[in-house]
Amino acid sequence: MDRLDAMRLFVRVVELRSFTAAAADRGVPRSTATEAIRRLEETLGSRLLDRTTRHVAPTPDGGAYYQRCIEILADVDEAEGALRGSEPAGRLRVDVHGVLTRTFLLPRLPELLDLYPRLSLQIGQGDRLVDLLREGVDCVIRAGEPDESGMIMRRLAALPEIICAAPAYLARHGVPQTPDDLEGHEMVGFVSSRTGGVLPLEVRSAGRSREITLPARLTANDAETVHHLARLGYGLVQAPRYRFREDLARGRMVEILPDFAPEPMPLVALYPQNRQLSPRVRVFLDWAAGVFRDADF
Repeated sequence: MDRLDAMRLFVRVVELRSFTAAAADRGVPRSTATEAIRRLEETLGSRLLDRTTRHVAPTPDGGAYYQRCIEILADVDEAEGALRGSEPAGRLRVDVHGVLTRTFLLPRLPELLDLYPRLSLQIGQGDRLVDLLREGVDCVIRAGEPDESGMIMRRLAALPEIICAAPAYLARHGVPQTPDDLEGHEMVGFVSSRTGGVLPLEVRSAGRSREITLPARLTANDAETVHHLARLGYGLVQAPRYRFREDLARGRMVEILPDFAPEPMPLVALYPQNRQLSPRVRVFLDWAAGVFRDADF
């Protein structure tokens, strides 16, 4: 294993905190990974990793060497890309919510793949928090204000939000005309993966936002489940308009309080700040920004 490959392996050991996981990530046997790191430490004359039976962590020297490896490998990738005519190549790992992917990205995916034939894409889907470094994910796209530290953020769009309910629910509880009329209503609660609490509804009046928490007999930590429960008539729900666009058009859901609509929800991309933006991530984010810029929300 040459020096650059050993450095790439070392970076993944630090990020994954595991020789076994790093070896699998790099496609080499664990014994090969162990020996490569041993030789690297021997060459440098310094111990880079503290090892226990359950945990691997960088030493102070190892932490400093990790940062330099990140910079050096980014420069190497950029130089090789320039010699190839700057054509992005290799596997790009992204994580995007499933409905966003299916609604907006997949219909235009051929554009990206035709433009960059040497690029391959692995798409993870979910609402959960993703550890980009440990999971080897290059970037994530998320709706909402991010609070992840150590990430660089790029805003892609603003998603118009609505509050709506099924006609059957409104027939039982009435149609509120102002936020004060929400007393006596129920909502289907979405449980935040960040806080573990149920997110309130938001209304806006005279340029100011106000949060309202209603009783919620049914809650879920999956947006699809929350939206399905709302369609079944179990309460009010707040969501990006595109999630219920077809339901609204067919009369299966009814928007309420349109004059007090919530603030649009930001749609952002996040990637680690300690890594130079790779050509793969750059072209993907430029393409995704164009997709969302053209989208009908």
